This record gives sequence, structure tokens and C-alpha cells, in this order.
Amino acid sequence: MLESADSASESVDSAMGVVRARQQVQSCPAMFAYEGMKRIVDGLVALVGLLALAPLFALIALLIRLDSPGGVFFAHERVGRYGRKFKVLKFRTMVQDAPQRGAAITAGCDPRITRVGRILRTTKLDELPQLWNVLKGEMSLVGPRPEVEKYVQLWEPALREVVLSVRPGITGLTQIRYRHEERLLAQHADPEKYYRETLLPLKLQSDVEYVQRRSVWFDAWLLARTLYALFEREQEQSDSTANPKEDSSLRSE
Repeated sequence: MLESADSASESVDSAMGVVRARQQVQSCPAMFAYEGMKRIVDGLVALVGLLALAPLFALIALLIRLDSPGGVFFAHERVGRYGRKFKVLKFRTMVQDAPQRGAAITAGCDPRITRVGRILRTTKLDELPQLWNVLKGEMSLVGPRPEVEKYVQLWEPALREVVLSVRPGITGLTQIRYRHEERLLAQHADPEKYYRETLLPLKLQSDVEYVQRRSVWFDAWLLARTLYALFEREQEQSDSTANPKEDSSLRSE
């Protein structure tokens, strides 16, 4: 069972200590070296990835245009490092006027999702254009998931400061733990309420945990874990949907 959202509020006091600890750690030479190396790796991987995946991008773009009217890409405003807003780039997986037809969150059975879009979302190929965000320095390969501003405003201030102290990532601890978020939302009559009251606090705690644990090796492990998650068996997916926190390999040490 999912742990209660009330547990998020219990971590606020300890989060103040986390903030002070992060301020001290970020002044250390080791953290500066980590940040610098991470930015270099991000830029190189993003550049090589965009060039190498250009043929795949072209094929996906063609399929999107043939499947439904509208543009190939979808840009949605998110909150990044230090609270700076930016546009997250994705392949369009929903009808062109999706924002006017429903909420910002998407449940698995959302009728706004197109046929090609459903495949892209299942395989996570819709996330590939975010390599451009990484190249621009707005995102990292690994980090907290960038959130919509209206949900960021619901975060506890102390926790918000922690999460927004680093660049958001394409993948990360939270993205892996809650990779079946759409299925979880589809199981509830009011997905918006469930997201605000249950998933949002849990995801916030998970993002704070990433900031506390981040390192070169942890980032590398999360990238490897992401690749594994893309090819996991359906039974593992079902278990993760039932309890997204049960993945023992992602628990705090």
C-alpha cells in the first residue's frame, strides 16, 4: 500500500537540516567537481544523442503527423533549478488541444492520448527531445522530475528549496519509482485529488532523497536502472503499479 501523504509533513523539520547540509556540501571542492563533471557529461551525451538519434526522430515525427493533426513536438512550462521556468520538450502524444480538454496530469486511460502517442509513452520515446533541454543546460540526464508550477506551489518551502537547488532530470529516483504513475491515477475516480494528496507528497520526498544521495556513482546507477526498467517483464510492472515504493533496490541505504 502507498504510504500516507501525511508522512510528507513529518519530514519538514528534518528538511531544514537537509537545506543547511546541502549549503555546506555545495561549498566543498568535491561537490564543485561533481557538478562540473556532470554538466560536461550531460552536454556531450546530449549532443551525441541528438545527432545519433536524428533518423529515429525523423521516423517518429512522420508517424505523429500521419496519426493525428498538429505539431510534432509539445512544449510545456515547468519549474527548473532555482525556480527558473523553462519549456520541457517532448514528442506530442496527445491531441493538439489537449490542454484545453483536461487536467495537467494524465491517467492511463486518458482519451486525449493518440494511437502513436500511447506507444511513445509506453516506451518513453516521447522523452527523447528533452536531450535538447539537457544540451541547453535547463535539465540534466539525472535529477528530480521537473514539475508544473501550480504543483510546485503546494510543496513545503523547505523541501522546495532542496529540490530546486539542482537541475531537473530526464530520469531519476522519482521517475523510476513512479514510472507507472498513469496506471496509478487511472485506478482512482478523482485522479487530480489523488495526485495532489498522495502522489505529489511522495514524489517530493523521493526528489529530496535524490538530492541527499546524489553522486557520480548514484547517477550512473540510476541511468542503468532506467534502462532495466524499460525492458522489465510485465509482471514486474504490475507489482510496481500496485506498490511503487516496493522496489528494494531504490530504497534509502
